[in-house]
This record gives sequence, structure tokens and C-alpha cells, in this order.
Amino acid sequence: MPILEVKELRTEFRIEEGVVHAVDGVSFSVENGETLGIVGESGCGKSVTAMSIMRLIPDPPGHIASGQILWKGKDILSLPDEALPDFRGAEIAMIFQDPMTSLNPVFTVERQLGEVLEKRFKLVGEPARKKMVEALEMVGIADPADRLRSYPHELSGGMKQRIMIAMALMCEPDLLIADEPTTALDVTVQAQILHLMKSLQERVGAAIILITHDMAVVAETCDRVAVMYAGRVVEFCDVYKLFESNRHPYTFGLLRSIPKEGLTKDDLLPTIEGIVPSLIHPPQGCRFADRCFKAQDRCKTDDPKLRDVGEGHLVACHFPIEEGDR
Repeated sequence: MPILEVKELRTEFRIEEGVVHAVDGVSFSVENGETLGIVGESGCGKSVTAMSIMRLIPDPPGHIASGQILWKGKDILSLPDEALPDFRGAEIAMIFQDPMTSLNPVFTVERQLGEVLEKRFKLVGEPARKKMVEALEMVGIADPADRLRSYPHELSGGMKQRIMIAMALMCEPDLLIADEPTTALDVTVQAQILHLMKSLQERVGAAIILITHDMAVVAETCDRVAVMYAGRVVEFCDVYKLFESNRHPYTFGLLRSIPKEGLTKDDLLPTIEGIVPSLIHPPQGCRFADRCFKAQDRCKTDDPKLRDVGEGHLVACHFPIEEGDR
């Protein structure tokens, strides 16, 4: 049984112009110990999906309208609010998108790590400090005892992100959600953080949901991938199929737009023409139809559902990519 199953999840936000269908019928699963990538352009619903799993959607203006989030067979959406503090961190932990703003600027690292240990394990004093030092050593921070006395503004972006990873892993979760964990970091530090997450996953055995728009990161770290577009999953497969035999025109367009080796300044990158449809008034048929080179009349009126096109490869498309289209 998958450790996490998301079934027909719908999360909405009420604004003056209407209701934004930010996540609209999303389904996927995560196996124990695997890394699932969730990819797509900005605004497609990746982070809202993660916040929904953690029950962190602000209400108002947002709310989870329907669906199920099954954690080890139990629906997270049925948990009472008073049970959530024990669930978050202990079962599922999250590394948020911006390490620059994730730490409280007025408290030391020791104070913030210590709060986690006190609430999760009732650890205080020297035992807590020892566990904090071990956690910082585990994520590769030099002189961890000295770093505990530091304030966030005294740390680099990479060190802040390592501290956020240490904070999440100190709770010993079975699932770690990493929302764009390398976005604000330079390329060298990005590689270090990704290597760190992979090595820690092997050490503690946790599953990971990695949210990103960087296909190179997906290729390097993920086992399976969910591609999202306009609030929905349009393709779900293992990482090898994604790069070698992707079937959805949107996925095909994303991968074609990646710069290739040997590109010169005079070469034009392929692009996906058009814009993302409104999530307040989504189109009746396929949401990608207006931008799709394979669209036909049926695509304008008939909303495609995820279907298996072979060996667990799921695609939401009436006319999937064939070899002759490549």
C-alpha cells in the first residue's frame, strides 16, 4: 500500500473576481522510500498541493473543497485541528520554498531547533543541545556548536537551507516534502543540497516529494514524476519514461524548451505558445488545448481524464504524443 495517496483533491481560493480552482482533481501516490517529483510552471498548483497535504491552506480565503489525502490509509482531512501539531513534523515534514524567510530572524538557531525538540520529543537542556549538534553535523554544517548561537542573518542561504533540512529531519518523519528547496541558491550550493537530501533519504529511509520546475533536478533525483498544468496532473510516470517516451504535449513542450549542448546565441529555443487559462473560469475541454499542436475539435469540448497508456504510464490527453511527433 502506498504511504500517501491523494485522490481527486480540490483546493479553492475565494477572491473578489470569483473562485480560483488552484488544485482541481489532483490524484497521485507516493511509495515508501521513493522520491516523487512534482513539476510544472509557476502557478500550476504544485505548492498548493503540498500545503493541502500539510493542512496549511489559510481559511479564508482558501479551503479544501473535496477529495481524500490518505496517509497510511487514514484520511488526513478527517483529523481534528488539535491533532495536527502532532501529525506535522512527526509524520510528514516540509521544507518551505525560501530559506531566507523560513527562519525567525529574532531567534538563534538553537532556540528554533530547540522548540522543535521540546514539542516533538519533550527534550530540553543538554540532551536537546546534543541532538541539535548531531543534526547540524548530519547536514554538513561545520562548527555546529558555534552555529547554534548564530542568528539567521549571520548565515548564508545554503546554511539556512541546511538548517531547515536538519529541523525537518530531527522529527524523523516518514515523508519529507521539499518545496523548491534550491530555488534561492547558487548552482554549486544547489548540487550540495540535492546530494544531501538524497544521502539523508538513504540513511533514514524517508520518502520525499520534491516540488520543482527544474527538469535537471528531476532527472537527477526522482523515481517517479507528476507533471501538473493549470491545477491538474496531466502526466504521471517513472522518470525514465518522462524523458525517453513522454506522451503529453505539455510535457513534450517543456522538455523541448530546455537548452541543449552546443546552443549558440543565434539559436532560438522552442517555446510553448500562448498563456495558461484562467483558473477562475477554466475551459470546458482540455486546459492545454489552445496551446497544443495536436489539438482537435474534441479537445475543446471533452475534458480528458488520466488514463493508463501502458505499464502504469498515466496521461490526460485524447491524442497523446506518438513517435512520429518527435
